[in-house]
Amino acid sequence: MLTIQLIREAHERIAGRVHRTPVMTSRSFNEVAGCEVFFKCENLQRAGAFKARGATNKILSLTGAEKQRGVIAVSSGNHAQAVALAAREAGTRAVVCIPDDAPQMKVAGMRSYGADIRVFDRHKDDRDAFGREIGERENLVMIPAYDDYLIMAGQGTCGLELLEEVPDLDAITTPCSGGGLFAGVSTAAKSIKPSLKCFAVEPDSANDTQQSVAKGERVKISPPPTIADGLRVQIPGALTFPITRMNADEVLTVGDDEILATMRFMLFRMKLLVEPSGAAAAAAVFHRKLPAGVRRIGVVLSGGNVDPEILARVIEKGGDQ
Repeated sequence: MLTIQLIREAHERIAGRVHRTPVMTSRSFNEVAGCEVFFKCENLQRAGAFKARGATNKILSLTGAEKQRGVIAVSSGNHAQAVALAAREAGTRAVVCIPDDAPQMKVAGMRSYGADIRVFDRHKDDRDAFGREIGERENLVMIPAYDDYLIMAGQGTCGLELLEEVPDLDAITTPCSGGGLFAGVSTAAKSIKPSLKCFAVEPDSANDTQQSVAKGERVKISPPPTIADGLRVQIPGALTFPITRMNADEVLTVGDDEILATMRFMLFRMKLLVEPSGAAAAAAVFHRKLPAGVRRIGVVLSGGNVDPEILARVIEKGGDQ
């Protein structure tokens, strides 16, 4: 089970191995959003994303025998980078399975950390079966991207830190893909302050979580065509979904244009480089998607690994700000 105790243990375990990222504010963002916003800047995290927390917690929890076997991860990018980095520092081998359309900047990061990269076709291959077959054949330990309580606990540490720094929030929002980040952060938030509202955010073309919550069971969608590559999971996790369903006051969606506009504002006005997936929660706040009455909100900027092609699209209209 995912508990505040598990999250506190993760926080102690990973201390000194990941960054305690800053919490930032922006008056100009607040004016547009119509509320006071506190950004937990996981775009400044090691390996460029919050994923370093969960991967580090999971790998540090392995036995010596498991570390000797090596680890494997299936990911569109950020989780693979985080696993590669955490594995290198733990002295164990890392195999990462990524789609053939993974952002090249993230692929370069995995390679720089020494990962053994295997590629699958997102539209033809079953990603989980692809990774599972390699893991079984090579006797590797699977490091799930989200569907694991130690992974969720690691991700929840950023929510723990945010509330330690800004305890008087009335809401928290995070991007939501497989659900590990939202499950961890919302569990920390509601354990510390039960009245806190928690909002999960995903692209409107990748709204598997929104559909699943509405139906009351996990819904699988087709590979979504969103710019937010880290939010292209097709179905919520089996372990994360019950937590999301329990903790989410609402699941919000944003369009790709709204994400790009938010990235542009944050880059040119706030001097923060945030990737599309990392900007999704901020986009919901920026475009006033939250219910009325939310005055002080914590927003997790989950990653900052932006591919040059996407950055060019952001810069192209930079003069609009």
